[in-house]
Amino acid sequence: MGGMDVYRENDELPVREVLMRTFWMDQVEVTNGMYNLCVQSGDCRPPMQLRSDNRKEYFGNPDFQDYPVVYVTWSDANAYCQWAGRRLPTEAEWERAARGDDKRNYPWGDEPPNEYNSNSQNFVSDTSRVGSYAEGASPFGILDMGGNVWEWVADRYRPDYYRRSPAENPAGPAEDEVFNSMRVIRGGSFQDDGNFLRLANRNAMEGPNLKAQPDEETYFGKSSNKVGFRCAMDH
Repeated sequence: MGGMDVYRENDELPVREVLMRTFWMDQVEVTNGMYNLCVQSGDCRPPMQLRSDNRKEYFGNPDFQDYPVVYVTWSDANAYCQWAGRRLPTEAEWERAARGDDKRNYPWGDEPPNEYNSNSQNFVSDTSRVGSYAEGASPFGILDMGGNVWEWVADRYRPDYYRRSPAENPAGPAEDEVFNSMRVIRGGSFQDDGNFLRLANRNAMEGPNLKAQPDEETYFGKSSNKVGFRCAMDH
Protein backbone atom coordinates (compact mmCIF):
# COMPACT_ATOMS: atom_id res chain seq x y z
CA MET A 1 0.00 0.00 0.00
CA GLY A 2 1.29 3.47 -0.85
CA GLY A 3 2.98 5.37 -3.68
CA MET A 4 5.69 3.47 -5.53
CA ASP A 5 6.37 5.75 -8.50
CA VAL A 6 8.08 9.08 -9.09
CA TYR A 7 4.80 10.96 -8.62
CA ARG A 8 4.26 9.68 -5.09
CA GLU A 9 3.41 12.27 -2.46
CA ASN A 10 4.31 12.46 1.21
CA ASP A 11 0.88 11.36 2.39
CA GLU A 12 1.32 8.09 0.42
CA LEU A 13 4.43 7.12 2.38
CA PRO A 14 5.83 4.94 3.73
CA VAL A 15 4.94 2.12 1.34
CA ARG A 16 3.92 -0.79 3.51
CA GLU A 17 2.37 -4.22 3.51
CA VAL A 18 -1.07 -4.47 5.05
CA LEU A 19 -2.87 -7.64 6.07
CA MET A 20 -6.61 -7.54 5.50
CA ARG A 21 -9.78 -9.51 6.00
CA THR A 22 -11.56 -10.62 2.82
CA PHE A 23 -14.34 -8.34 1.64
CA TRP A 24 -16.71 -7.69 -1.25
CA MET A 25 -16.52 -4.48 -3.29
CA ASP A 26 -19.18 -3.11 -5.63
CA GLN A 27 -18.13 -3.62 -9.25
CA VAL A 28 -19.47 -0.20 -10.27
CA GLU A 29 -20.06 3.18 -8.69
CA VAL A 30 -23.50 3.76 -7.18
CA THR A 31 -25.77 5.11 -9.91
CA ASN A 32 -28.53 7.71 -9.94
CA GLY A 33 -31.09 4.91 -10.32
CA MET A 34 -29.69 2.91 -7.38
CA TYR A 35 -29.47 5.98 -5.14
CA ASN A 36 -32.96 7.09 -6.12
CA LEU A 37 -34.41 3.87 -4.67
CA CYS A 38 -33.03 4.92 -1.29
CA VAL A 39 -34.42 8.45 -1.71
CA GLN A 40 -37.85 7.00 -2.59
CA SER A 41 -37.75 4.82 0.53
CA GLY A 42 -37.16 7.90 2.69
CA ASP A 43 -33.78 6.66 3.94
CA CYS A 44 -31.59 8.94 1.81
CA ARG A 45 -31.64 12.66 1.09
CA PRO A 46 -31.74 13.71 -2.56
CA PRO A 47 -28.39 14.92 -3.94
CA MET A 48 -27.55 18.52 -3.02
CA GLN A 49 -28.08 19.45 -6.68
CA LEU A 50 -29.96 17.50 -9.33
CA ARG A 51 -27.66 18.54 -12.18
CA SER A 52 -24.21 17.27 -13.16
CA ASP A 53 -21.30 19.34 -14.41
CA ASN A 54 -22.81 20.07 -17.85
CA ARG A 55 -26.27 18.52 -17.68
CA LYS A 56 -29.07 20.57 -16.14
CA GLU A 57 -31.32 17.52 -15.65
CA TYR A 58 -29.28 14.60 -14.36
CA PHE A 59 -30.55 12.97 -11.17
CA GLY A 60 -34.07 11.64 -11.80
CA ASN A 61 -33.62 11.85 -15.56
CA PRO A 62 -34.16 8.34 -17.09
CA ASP A 63 -31.39 9.02 -19.62
CA PHE A 64 -28.85 9.07 -16.78
CA GLN A 65 -30.17 6.24 -14.58
CA ASP A 66 -26.94 4.26 -15.03
CA TYR A 67 -24.56 7.17 -14.46
CA PRO A 68 -22.82 7.75 -11.10
CA VAL A 69 -24.72 9.77 -8.55
CA VAL A 70 -22.92 13.03 -7.68
CA TYR A 71 -23.50 15.94 -5.28
CA VAL A 72 -23.73 13.49 -2.38
CA THR A 73 -22.00 14.24 0.91
CA TRP A 74 -20.06 11.64 2.92
CA SER A 75 -23.11 11.36 5.19
CA ASP A 76 -25.35 10.65 2.19
CA ALA A 77 -22.98 7.98 0.85
CA ASN A 78 -22.74 6.38 4.29
CA ALA A 79 -26.54 6.38 4.68
CA TYR A 80 -27.02 4.73 1.28
CA CYS A 81 -24.51 1.94 1.95
CA GLN A 82 -26.17 1.19 5.29
CA TRP A 83 -29.61 1.18 3.66
CA ALA A 84 -28.28 -1.27 1.05
CA GLY A 85 -26.96 -3.60 3.77
CA ARG A 86 -23.36 -2.62 3.08
CA ARG A 87 -20.88 0.05 4.16
CA LEU A 88 -18.33 2.45 2.73
CA PRO A 89 -15.01 0.71 2.01
CA THR A 90 -11.96 1.59 4.04
CA GLU A 91 -9.15 3.36 2.23
CA ALA A 92 -7.04 0.18 2.47
CA GLU A 93 -9.84 -1.92 0.98
CA TRP A 94 -10.25 0.55 -1.86
CA GLU A 95 -6.54 0.41 -2.70
CA ARG A 96 -6.45 -3.39 -2.47
CA ALA A 97 -9.40 -3.66 -4.86
CA ALA A 98 -7.69 -1.28 -7.30
CA ARG A 99 -4.19 -2.74 -7.09
CA GLY A 100 -4.40 -6.50 -6.63
CA ASP A 101 -1.09 -8.23 -5.88
CA ASP A 102 1.47 -6.18 -7.79
CA LYS A 103 3.02 -2.72 -7.85
CA ARG A 104 0.92 -1.28 -10.66
CA ASN A 105 0.26 2.47 -10.69
CA TYR A 106 -3.27 2.38 -12.12
CA PRO A 107 -6.10 -0.11 -11.66
CA TRP A 108 -5.53 -1.41 -15.21
CA GLY A 109 -1.69 -1.53 -15.03
CA ASP A 110 1.02 1.04 -15.78
CA GLU A 111 -0.21 2.56 -19.02
CA PRO A 112 -1.20 6.22 -18.54
CA PRO A 113 -4.91 7.09 -18.62
CA ASN A 114 -6.39 7.28 -22.11
CA GLU A 115 -9.86 7.46 -23.67
CA TYR A 116 -10.16 3.64 -23.68
CA ASN A 117 -9.31 2.87 -20.05
CA SER A 118 -10.88 5.79 -18.19
CA ASN A 119 -13.18 8.77 -18.24
CA SER A 120 -10.52 11.34 -17.39
CA GLN A 121 -8.74 14.48 -18.63
CA ASN A 122 -12.05 15.95 -19.83
CA PHE A 123 -12.28 13.48 -22.75
CA VAL A 124 -16.03 13.39 -22.08
CA SER A 125 -16.33 16.61 -19.98
CA ASP A 126 -18.83 14.98 -17.59
CA THR A 127 -19.69 11.61 -16.08
CA SER A 128 -20.02 8.42 -18.18
CA ARG A 129 -22.36 5.46 -17.78
CA VAL A 130 -20.80 3.27 -15.08
CA GLY A 131 -18.75 0.34 -16.34
CA SER A 132 -18.15 1.86 -19.79
CA TYR A 133 -14.39 1.28 -19.72
CA ALA A 134 -13.74 -2.46 -19.75
CA GLU A 135 -10.03 -1.82 -20.45
CA GLY A 136 -9.83 0.05 -17.14
CA ALA A 137 -10.86 -2.91 -14.98
CA SER A 138 -8.83 -3.64 -11.85
CA PRO A 139 -7.28 -7.11 -11.31
CA PHE A 140 -10.55 -8.11 -9.61
CA GLY A 141 -12.72 -6.86 -12.48
CA ILE A 142 -13.81 -3.70 -10.67
CA LEU A 143 -14.63 -0.83 -13.01
CA ASP A 144 -14.11 2.97 -12.97
CA MET A 145 -11.66 2.93 -10.07
CA GLY A 146 -9.65 5.47 -12.05
CA GLY A 147 -11.70 8.39 -13.38
CA ASN A 148 -15.42 9.05 -13.81
CA VAL A 149 -15.95 10.33 -10.23
CA TRP A 150 -13.90 10.50 -7.07
CA GLU A 151 -15.20 8.03 -4.48
CA TRP A 152 -15.84 8.61 -0.80
CA VAL A 153 -14.30 6.02 1.51
CA ALA A 154 -14.91 5.53 5.21
CA ASP A 155 -11.64 6.92 6.59
CA ARG A 156 -10.95 10.27 8.13
CA TYR A 157 -8.01 11.99 6.45
CA ARG A 158 -4.71 12.55 8.16
CA PRO A 159 -1.61 13.21 6.00
CA ASP A 160 0.75 11.17 8.19
CA TYR A 161 -1.63 8.28 8.82
CA TYR A 162 0.51 5.74 6.94
CA ARG A 163 3.35 6.31 9.41
CA ARG A 164 1.22 5.32 12.36
CA SER A 165 -1.48 3.03 11.00
CA PRO A 166 -1.79 -0.60 12.12
CA ALA A 167 -0.45 -3.34 9.83
CA GLU A 168 -3.76 -5.22 9.99
CA ASN A 169 -7.12 -3.94 8.76
CA PRO A 170 -6.32 -0.20 8.99
CA ALA A 171 -9.58 1.73 9.27
CA GLY A 172 -8.28 5.31 9.32
CA PRO A 173 -7.46 7.58 12.25
CA ALA A 174 -9.79 7.78 15.22
CA GLU A 175 -11.89 10.90 15.71
CA ASP A 176 -9.61 12.26 18.44
CA GLU A 177 -6.55 11.91 16.16
CA VAL A 178 -7.73 14.41 13.57
CA PHE A 179 -8.52 18.08 14.02
CA ASN A 180 -10.80 18.60 11.05
CA SER A 181 -13.75 16.91 9.38
CA MET A 182 -11.94 15.80 6.21
CA ARG A 183 -12.72 12.36 4.73
CA VAL A 184 -10.68 10.54 2.12
CA ILE A 185 -11.75 10.42 -1.53
CA ARG A 186 -10.06 8.11 -4.05
CA GLY A 187 -9.76 7.46 -7.76
CA GLY A 188 -9.82 10.79 -9.60
CA SER A 189 -12.60 12.14 -11.81
CA PHE A 190 -13.55 12.90 -15.40
CA GLN A 191 -11.60 16.16 -15.18
CA ASP A 192 -8.38 14.80 -13.71
CA ASP A 193 -5.09 13.75 -15.28
CA GLY A 194 -2.81 10.80 -14.60
CA ASN A 195 -1.32 12.02 -11.34
CA PHE A 196 -4.73 12.07 -9.69
CA LEU A 197 -5.81 8.74 -11.18
CA ARG A 198 -2.84 6.88 -9.70
CA LEU A 199 -4.38 4.27 -7.42
CA ALA A 200 -2.14 5.29 -4.49
CA ASN A 201 -3.19 8.94 -4.69
CA ARG A 202 -5.00 10.25 -1.63
CA ASN A 203 -7.31 13.23 -1.67
CA ALA A 204 -9.84 14.52 0.82
CA MET A 205 -12.98 16.60 1.08
CA GLU A 206 -14.97 17.95 3.98
CA GLY A 207 -17.06 15.27 5.62
CA PRO A 208 -19.70 15.64 8.34
CA ASN A 209 -19.14 18.01 11.24
CA LEU A 210 -21.29 16.47 13.95
CA LYS A 211 -20.58 19.40 16.26
CA ALA A 212 -22.68 21.57 13.94
CA GLN A 213 -26.46 21.74 14.15
CA PRO A 214 -28.45 19.48 11.77
CA ASP A 215 -29.80 22.55 9.96
CA GLU A 216 -26.27 23.81 9.23
CA GLU A 217 -24.73 22.74 5.91
CA THR A 218 -21.45 21.68 7.54
CA TYR A 219 -23.35 19.07 9.57
CA PHE A 220 -23.48 16.78 6.50
CA GLY A 221 -20.29 18.00 4.83
CA LYS A 222 -19.56 19.07 1.29
CA SER A 223 -20.60 17.57 -2.04
CA SER A 224 -19.28 17.99 -5.56
CA ASN A 225 -20.19 17.31 -9.19
CA LYS A 226 -17.02 15.20 -9.32
CA VAL A 227 -17.55 13.00 -6.25
CA GLY A 228 -19.65 9.84 -5.88
CA PHE A 229 -19.01 6.50 -4.14
CA ARG A 230 -19.32 2.73 -4.14
CA CYS A 231 -20.02 0.34 -1.25
CA ALA A 232 -18.30 -2.70 0.22
CA MET A 233 -19.24 -5.43 2.68
CA ASP A 234 -17.63 -8.09 4.83
CA HIS A 235 -17.12 -11.42 3.11
